Amino acid sequence: MALGDMMESRFSHSQLALVSNHNHNHYSNSTIDVVVLDMDSSSDSIVDARRDRDDSDTVASYGNNALLPPTSMAYLPQNLVLCDLRHDAFEACTPSGPAQTGLVSKWRPKDRMKTGSVAFVLCLNISVDPPDVIKISPCARMECWIDPFSMTPQKATDAIIKSLYSQYERWQPKARFRHSLDPTIEEVKKLCTTSRKHAKSERVLFHYNGHGVPKPTANGELWFFNRSYTQYIPCPISDLDSWVKTPSIYVFDCSAAGMIVNAFIELQDWNPSSSSGTSPPWDCILLAACEAHETLPQSHEFPADVFTSCLTTPIKIALRWFCTRSLLHESLDYSLIDRIPGRQTDRKTLLGELNWIFTAVTDTIAWNVLPHDLFQRLFRQDLLVASLFRNFLLAERIMRSANCSPVSYPMLPPTHQHHMWDAWDMAAEICLSQLPALLEDPNAEFQPSPFFTEQLTAFEVWLDHGSEHKKPPEQLPIVLQVLLSQCHRFRALVLLGRFLDMGPWAVDLALSVGIFPYVLKLLQTTTPELRQILVFIWTKILALDKSCQVDLVKDGGHIYFIRFLDSVEAYPEQRAMAAFVLTVIVDGHRRGQEACIEANLIHVCLKHLQSGSAPNETQTEPLFLQWLCLCLGKLWEDFTEAQIIGLQANAPAVFSLLLSEPQPEVRASAVFALGTLLDVGFDSSRDVGDDERDDDEKVVAEISIVKSLLNVVSDGSPLVRAELAVALARFAFGHNRHLKAIAAAYWKPQSNSVLSSLPSFTVRNSVSSYNTPNQYSQIGLLSRVGNDTQTATRDGRVSSSSPLTTSSIMHGSPLSDDSSQHSDPGVLNECVTNGVVNHAKPRQLDNGLYSQCVSAMCTLAKDSSPRISGLGRRVLSIIGIEQVVAKSAKPVTGTGVRTGESSATANSLAGLARSSSWFDMNGGHLPLTFRTPPVSPPRPSYLTGMRRVCSLEFRPHLMDSGLADPLLGSPVGPTPSDRSFLPQSTIYNWSCSHFSKPLLTATDAADEIAVKREKREKLALKHITKCQRSSGSNLHNPIARWDTKFETGAKTALLQPFSPIVVAAEEGECIRVWNYEEATLLNSFNNHEYPNKGISKLCLVNELDESLLLVASSDGNVRVWKDYISRGKQKLVTAFSSIHGHRPGARSVNAVVDWQQQSGYMYASGEISSTMVWDLDKEQLLSSVPLASDCSISALAASQVHGGQFAAGFVDGSVRLYDIRTPDGLVCVSRPHTLGVDRSGGIARVVGIGFQPGLVPAKIVSASQAGDIQFLDIRNQTEAYLTIDAHRGSLTALAIHRHAPLIASGSAKQLIKVFNLEGEQLGTIRYSPTFMAQKIGPVSCLAFHPYQILLAAGSADACVSIYADEISPPR
Repeated sequence: MALGDMMESRFSHSQLALVSNHNHNHYSNSTIDVVVLDMDSSSDSIVDARRDRDDSDTVASYGNNALLPPTSMAYLPQNLVLCDLRHDAFEACTPSGPAQTGLVSKWRPKDRMKTGSVAFVLCLNISVDPPDVIKISPCARMECWIDPFSMTPQKATDAIIKSLYSQYERWQPKARFRHSLDPTIEEVKKLCTTSRKHAKSERVLFHYNGHGVPKPTANGELWFFNRSYTQYIPCPISDLDSWVKTPSIYVFDCSAAGMIVNAFIELQDWNPSSSSGTSPPWDCILLAACEAHETLPQSHEFPADVFTSCLTTPIKIALRWFCTRSLLHESLDYSLIDRIPGRQTDRKTLLGELNWIFTAVTDTIAWNVLPHDLFQRLFRQDLLVASLFRNFLLAERIMRSANCSPVSYPMLPPTHQHHMWDAWDMAAEICLSQLPALLEDPNAEFQPSPFFTEQLTAFEVWLDHGSEHKKPPEQLPIVLQVLLSQCHRFRALVLLGRFLDMGPWAVDLALSVGIFPYVLKLLQTTTPELRQILVFIWTKILALDKSCQVDLVKDGGHIYFIRFLDSVEAYPEQRAMAAFVLTVIVDGHRRGQEACIEANLIHVCLKHLQSGSAPNETQTEPLFLQWLCLCLGKLWEDFTEAQIIGLQANAPAVFSLLLSEPQPEVRASAVFALGTLLDVGFDSSRDVGDDERDDDEKVVAEISIVKSLLNVVSDGSPLVRAELAVALARFAFGHNRHLKAIAAAYWKPQSNSVLSSLPSFTVRNSVSSYNTPNQYSQIGLLSRVGNDTQTATRDGRVSSSSPLTTSSIMHGSPLSDDSSQHSDPGVLNECVTNGVVNHAKPRQLDNGLYSQCVSAMCTLAKDSSPRISGLGRRVLSIIGIEQVVAKSAKPVTGTGVRTGESSATANSLAGLARSSSWFDMNGGHLPLTFRTPPVSPPRPSYLTGMRRVCSLEFRPHLMDSGLADPLLGSPVGPTPSDRSFLPQSTIYNWSCSHFSKPLLTATDAADEIAVKREKREKLALKHITKCQRSSGSNLHNPIARWDTKFETGAKTALLQPFSPIVVAAEEGECIRVWNYEEATLLNSFNNHEYPNKGISKLCLVNELDESLLLVASSDGNVRVWKDYISRGKQKLVTAFSSIHGHRPGARSVNAVVDWQQQSGYMYASGEISSTMVWDLDKEQLLSSVPLASDCSISALAASQVHGGQFAAGFVDGSVRLYDIRTPDGLVCVSRPHTLGVDRSGGIARVVGIGFQPGLVPAKIVSASQAGDIQFLDIRNQTEAYLTIDAHRGSLTALAIHRHAPLIASGSAKQLIKVFNLEGEQLGTIRYSPTFMAQKIGPVSCLAFHPYQILLAAGSADACVSIYADEISPPR
C-alpha cells in the first residue's frame, strides 16, 4: 500500500486531515451542501458550492444535517467565521517559530565521542591460583571461550588475548588495541600512557582481567606481578587514574570488583578535578563484575570470565544461558549454538536477526528505565560505550541468577526483571526452534521472527489510546531499530509520523531516543512510497528544532525536498510541508540560502506560484501558496544575490496577483515576500549620492513592489496589514532620505502652509474647533483648513476600490490661495493624473510614490487594531514623523497604555493619558503640533497628531495647549543604522506554529464543540416552533430593568440567544454585559481608546457556537471581540475599516452595518455611494454594490435566511432590495414613506428596516422618522400593502422578531408599541418595571431575542428594560 494511500485512507477519516491553518474552511465554508471534502478539493470549489446553493431560491437544499428538517436548517446556519488559528489572540501574542534552544539542546548529544584506544591487562597466571580463591570442582575455566588448560600456558594466554581482540573489534573496529599479559606495574603504566598519548582527547578503554591475582584490597588497590612472578604487587587506583586520565572507561572482571568502583568514587570526591578551571571535567565510566563483598560465579555452566563474555559476546552467552531454562533444552546443546548460521551484521540471517532483536530489547529497557540525560550519555554518545552498556544489562540478568550483582558507575537502576526480557526469550525461542532444520538443510529458508511486527502493533495500540499525560510508548527505540529494515520501514515511518503528530513533546521524545541520524540517512533513499511520510516527519522535527537546518544542508537533504516540492503527483498539503522544511533550511542560514539558490529553488517556487494564482486554474491549496511565499521571502531576506535573481524572474508581478487571494494567510505571506525583496540598504551607505549609483532596473522593480503593497492598506485582515507595516518599514529604511525629504516638505518655516503634495497634512489657523471631512476621503490625517469652505476633493467622487488612488492624493489638497503658491513644484504636483502614473517623469513618479507611502503609513498609524497602529507609529518615526500628545477636547477617564501594542510603542507611551491619543479617527477634536525649530518666529501650524523630527525615536510631549515644547530633548533612540529598530515580521513564526499542532487527527475540542452545537440547535428549534405559534399579545410584562450608568444613554443593545444576558453600548463606545436573571454586571470595556466615538451596531457572530461580538462604530471601523462576557478577559479577534471614502461634503460616515451569518457576509454603508460587502471568512472586501441613489443609507438589514440579500432604507424615505448575486446588485425600489412628510409634518428618513419572519424572500417592514410603519412585498408590488401610523413624527427605533409575527416600535415620546404582521396593535409599554412605575425614557433602541418572545428596550435615560410575553417563575 503506497504511503499516499495509507495517509489518504487514514486522513480521509477526519476532515482535518493534513489540513492547512485554514482548516475551519472545511467546516465553515462548506456550510450547506458539502459535508466531507476530498483532500485536494480547494476552498474555491467550496465557495462555488455555496454560490450554487445561494443561486437557487429554494430553501429545501439547506442542510448538511440529515436529522433536521430543511426549513429548520434555513434558520440555523452551519458556517463559522473568525475562528481560525489567526484569530486566537492576534493582538496579544507574538508566536515563536522553531526553537533554537531549550528542548533542542536536550536531545542533541552535546559531544559525540569515540573510544580511540583499548588497553587489555590480563593477569591470568594460568595454572597458579591466587591464595584467596578456593575453587570448586568442576568449576568455570573458559576465558574468551577458550579452555586455558587445553594447551600450554603461553599458547593459551596468546590465544585468549587474540580472541579478546576479535571480540572487541566487532564493537569498535577502528580503535587501537594494545595489551599487557601478566604485567608488572611499570608495564601497566607504559601501556596506559601510550594509550592516552595516541587517543589524545578520545576515550580510552582499560579492560582488566584479575582472575590470576588476589581480590582488590579494601583501599582500592589492584594486584599485578613482580618481574620474577614471585610476588603480587598492589597498584593504587589513583595511579591508574593518573595514567589513563579522562575521558575513560574501565572494565574490571575480577572478584570484589565493587571495591575498585568505591575507591574511584572516593577518589573523585576527594579530588574533583572538574572544579579547577584548567583540567577537563572528570569523565570516567566504570563497569565491574560484582559488588565489593561478592566472588565471581564458579559454576561450570558459565565461563570463568562470564562478565567479559556478556560484554563482548552477548548473543552466545545469552543463548547458552537461555537453553538450559528453555523448553527446547532437550533438543539443543551448546555445540548447535556455536553453529548458528549467518553473520551478526546481516539481519536476513538467523544470527543477524537475533543480534538485531537483542539490540532493540536492551535499547528499549535502557530508554524506559534510565533518566533521559543518562541514556543520552551512555547509549548515544559513544558507539563502544553504548554496546558495552547494552551488554551490561544482559550481564546483570545472567549473573544475578548466580547471586552476583554487576556494578556500574554511573549506577543504573535494576533491569534484570524488566518485562522486555520475556519478549527476548520468546524471540530467541522462536529463532532457536528453526536451528536444527536450518543446520540439516543449508538451503532451508529462514523465517523471520514476528518480534518487530508485534512490537509495532503494540506501538500502534499505544497511539490509539496514549497521550502526553500517559506513560510514553516503550516501543519507541524498537521503532528506531525497525527503520533499518526495508520490510518494516514503511509501517514504522507511518507510525512514527502519527506519534510525532501528537505534539512537540512527542518530537522531543523521538529525537532523544536517537531518531535523527536515521531519518537523515533515509533522505538518501529514492523509494517513492517513503517520500510523503519522510516529508511529514521532517516537518514535525523542524517545527520543533530549527538547528537541524545545518545537518540537512551538510548532507544535501535540501535537494530531496526541492524535488518533492516540484513533484506534481504529491498532494498540495504535503508539498506545502516540503516548502515549510525548505523555509526553515534558509531561515537565517546563509549556507542554506546559497545551497537552495544553486538548486534553483527560486524558479521552482515561482513556477508553482504562477500556476497556483492563474485565474483559469483550479485553486491551489492555500497552505501551499502560503509556504511558497514564505519560503521565497526567507530565501532572499537580507541576501542581495537572491533578491537580484527574484527581481530578474519577475517575482513582484507573481506576488502582486496573490494579494487578492481569498485566504488572509496567503495575502500576508505574499506581502512578507514582497517586503523582504526590498533592499533595506544596511550594507552600503545610502546617504551619499545613492541616486547616481542606483541601478535603474532595481528602482523600477522597487517601485512596482511598493505599488503592489499600497493596494493592501485597506485589507480586512490585521495579519496582512501587520506585514504591510513591516514591509513599509523596510522601504522607509532603504529610502530614508527621500521619504524624509517628502515629510520635510509638509512643513515650511517661512509661511503658514503645508505643501499640497500630501493633502492629509494641512494647516489650521486657530485652536478653535473646526470642521473636517472623515479620514476616509483620503488616507491622510487632515485635508481641510479651519474656515475654508472648499471641499477636500476636487472631482467629487472618491473611488472606494483603492483608497490610495483618491483624488486628493492625486491632485493635492486645496488649501488657501497663498498656501498653494508656496507649494514646491518639485515635490508632488500632478505626478499622478487620473490614477495613471506618468512614466515620462521618473523622479516625479518617485516623489508621488513616496507621498503615497507616507500617506499609507499614516493610515496604518490610525488603524483600528492597536497592534497595527503601534507598528504604524514605529514606521512613521523612521522617516522622522513623531506623535505629540495633546489633551483631548473632552475629558475621558482612564490612563495607561493600550493593551496589545508592541512593547517598543508601549514604552514610548508610558505614562500618557489614554484620552490623549492623537488618533482622531475623524480628524477633529485633537489639536496637535507640527512645528518649526525655534529659528524662525514661533508661528504654530497644527497637524493632527504628527510632528516631523530629525531623529528616529518617539518623544511624546504632553502639552497644555496646542504648542509643543520647543526643546525636543536629547536623542535617546536608535540611529538609522540600528537594525533592531525595524519592526519584525511575525507571519513566518506564526505560520510555523501550525505544524506544531496535530495535523492528522481532529482534536477532542472539535467533538465537544459539535456536541454543544447539536444541543443548541435542538433548543433553538424548540423555541423557534414556539415563537411561530405565539401571538405575543402579552409582550408587556417587564422582567428586568438595568440602569447601565451610561453617560449618553443606551444607543444599541442585543440579547444573547442561549443565556440570560443582554449586551448594551452607548454612544461613547463603552460596552457593558449584564445578566438579567441574576441582575449582575458581568463585564464592562471600551471598544477603543481613540478620541472620536460613536456606536453604530452590535451583532452576534456564530451565535449557535462560541459567539463573537461584532461592534461597528459610526466611523466605519469594525471590531470583533471574543470572551467578552468574562470580566477583563475580552480579546480583540479582528479589526478593520469597513468603509473607504465618503461623499464630498459629508462630515462623517454615519456607518450602518449588518451581519449575515448564512453567507458569512457583513454589509456596510453610510455617507457613501455604495454598500461594501465584506466576506468575514476571507476578511476581504467581496464587492461594492452601487446604491443607485443620490441619497445615503440610513438603515440596513440583511436577510437571515437568504444569503446575499439585504434591504436598505434611505434618508429620502425610499427602500431598496439588493441581492449581490444579481449582476448590478439592485433588485427593486419602493418609496413608501414619501407621503409621511405631508401627513405628519415630519421627515421621511427611514429609521428602521427589516425582513419579515419566515422564508418569503422580499417581505420587508420599514419605519420612518415620521412615525409610519410600512409593510412591503417589494418584489410583487412597489407600494406598501399595509401601513401603520405608529408614532407621529417621533419614531426612533424598530425591531422585527426573527421568527414570531411581531414588530415593536419605539418613540421619543417615551412609549413602545407592539404590533403583529396584520397591523393590529397588541400592546403599549409606557412604564418601567419599578416600584413607583415611572415612565420609560425616550426610546433609543429595541432588540428582540432571536429565539424567544423577549424584547430589550434601551432609553435615553441609560436604562435597559426587558419585557416578556409570559413571566416565568424565578429560578
